[in-house]
Amino acid sequence: MTRALVIGEALVDVVEGVALPGGSPLNVAVGLARLGVPTTLHTAFGTDAHGELIAQRLAASGVEVTPGSRDDRPTSVALAEVGPDGAARYRFELEWDPAPVESAGYELVHTGSIGAALPPGAEIAERALADATGLVSFDPNIRPALMPDRASALARVERLVAASDVVKASDEDLAWLYPRLSIAEVLSRWAAAGPRLVVVTRGGEGADALADGAALHVDVPPVAVADTIGAGDSFMAGLLAAVLELGFDEPKRALEFAARCAAVTVSRPGADPPWTREVGAPGGSPS
Repeated sequence: MTRALVIGEALVDVVEGVALPGGSPLNVAVGLARLGVPTTLHTAFGTDAHGELIAQRLAASGVEVTPGSRDDRPTSVALAEVGPDGAARYRFELEWDPAPVESAGYELVHTGSIGAALPPGAEIAERALADATGLVSFDPNIRPALMPDRASALARVERLVAASDVVKASDEDLAWLYPRLSIAEVLSRWAAAGPRLVVVTRGGEGADALADGAALHVDVPPVAVADTIGAGDSFMAGLLAAVLELGFDEPKRALEFAARCAAVTVSRPGADPPWTREVGAPGGSPS
């Protein structure tokens, strides 16, 4: 079995005129590859200047792309407007219409964010998870501005949760999806649907999880924060790399490793996931 297939958007974030490669699935693919997991990204981006930035980021991190992921379409863009409070608000110029992909034969298949929510590509991602023969993981990474409505978004999220072995979401995701439920209630609801490991990240308050029914918590390692861009994606990549190496028998070590990966990312600007040389192996110490 080859190792990991990630399905989802690759785009550029344009902040004050500066374009940077982004997209949650792209960040997860980069994070996995930098942690030594051979990774293929199935996506859709162009041969324009923005697409070249994406291609360079993927190649530099060792991520392969599936045939047909790059063509002459315009590369999708997220335009970030930074308000007086320092928060970024995004306006998207994108389409998500990838080719079908064969997911059987991978040890891990992951999807999330826009790639798992926006038609018609969301149907491709959902079908790929259903056809997967290895581990399946999902991160909803909700983008409310792109959701058709909460009810249909929730229905799709719950189908993908039920199809997955590992699910990671943020507390902000849960607040939008389930405004009347507590984090503990959502964790229980999702775990009952089938995943063996369900995790909710809570920013500086760490992460809570249910692992085969057992409740766990991990704290955030102390670090000077540059920004939080890509932190959740680094956590996801670290968690998946750890599960691939450790299995489901040591969830606490997997969560601690994921938190260590996220801490490195928030210590430097932008979505810049760590390499193995910076964080060591799952459950170990940085080399």
